[in-house]
Amino acid sequence: MSTEKLVVIGGDAAGMSAASQAKRRRPGMEIVVFERSPHTSFSACGIPYFIGRVVTAEEKLIIRTPEKFREQDGIDVRILHEVQEIDATGSRVRVRDLKSARSSWESYDRLLIATGAVPLCPELPGSGAADIFGVSTLESGLNIHRRLERGDIKRAVIVGGGYIGLEMAEALVMNGLEVCLIDRAAQVMGTLDQDMGALVSRAVRDVGVTLYLEETLTAFETAAGKVTGVVTDKRSLPADIVILGLGVRPDTAFAAAAGIPLGEKGSIRVNERMETGTPGIWAAGDCAESFHLMSRRPFYVALGTVANRQGRVAGINLGGGYATFSGVMGTAVTKICQVEVARTGLQEKELRKLGIEFVSAVIKSRTKAGYYPGAGDITVKILAEKGSGRLLGGQIVGMEGSAKRIDTVATALHAGFTVEEMINLDLGYAPPFSPVWDPVVIAARAVAKML
Repeated sequence: MSTEKLVVIGGDAAGMSAASQAKRRRPGMEIVVFERSPHTSFSACGIPYFIGRVVTAEEKLIIRTPEKFREQDGIDVRILHEVQEIDATGSRVRVRDLKSARSSWESYDRLLIATGAVPLCPELPGSGAADIFGVSTLESGLNIHRRLERGDIKRAVIVGGGYIGLEMAEALVMNGLEVCLIDRAAQVMGTLDQDMGALVSRAVRDVGVTLYLEETLTAFETAAGKVTGVVTDKRSLPADIVILGLGVRPDTAFAAAAGIPLGEKGSIRVNERMETGTPGIWAAGDCAESFHLMSRRPFYVALGTVANRQGRVAGINLGGGYATFSGVMGTAVTKICQVEVARTGLQEKELRKLGIEFVSAVIKSRTKAGYYPGAGDITVKILAEKGSGRLLGGQIVGMEGSAKRIDTVATALHAGFTVEEMINLDLGYAPPFSPVWDPVVIAARAVAKML
């Protein structure tokens, strides 16, 4: 009986989680991983903190090297190898060795696509100039870090006010740069409701970032092949470096070319076991579709937590076990210097689109007992279904100790709690950690009064 062979395309969170799980369950399985960058299992979420000099060495962002996967797990990881084509009928992939520039075919019995996502880069005049950077791989972070090390960068423009844009704004402020951020929306952090997003916009301005909201990027100014400015529909901003924080799209072009069905926002459609619509082919991570547990609809989100969970499920199944990926709530946290931001569940515009009647309340409280040193402000918003009181979502903006309170809301969402049930949660209390009524419970009480 021949050894079954698993080929994995992509060597970061989802791909290596799956490979490790599959190997653990079937030690005799041959596993080959192709990764086009020089790194595997790196923390993409840590890149802004490396650029901001909070993390002092690139090695700290590498969870496991290709050598360790080969030596300790028997997984054949081939970096600087790019998969260019999938032949689903012939059960093989065409791979290009980026060092030698030679291409060859590699056969498989089972295939996992974990290609992740790529930064959105608009096709605008000047978009190919030097010193315009997306942020998605460790290599992209290293390139930005090296560019800043040359010491001639004074002015930075960030395009887009989502998670990456805001985290990079903080990193560049910490580098002593003059930082501007443009976004076509009326607020930064579009995954928050407008009232909560306004708090984040204020926090961004407070750390010295100049915001230009409701402005659309139209072009890049260049000289001698290098970016010198960013043009919007309202102004021109000088720039020595430009960071694109416009979001990402799933990297699925060659999957689509192979006839693998796509779903939400061009991500690969998968079932709860992470199987695609093509026999023998699986997908996980930022290239794969998710399922939103509140809207009960297909959903796309690019988060490291989701990628690791999906990779684990895929690996268990590829290794002969049985596991399912239940779905997501869209739970996410970030920070802008001292201000923390968190969200989970559905926001107002999503609820209106779904036709769900809701009520909401926003409360202001403190992160610790008011008399305890270091207590900071916290604002919590809770949304619930009108009539039933079913919890629908939550958002938090506040000082240190605020963001991880969103986990209470996310857990309550998973459990299907009403706001009345949230009020009765037996949460921990001591003055260094919380007021006697936790801010999340205070917000739940405020919503309950409106029902």
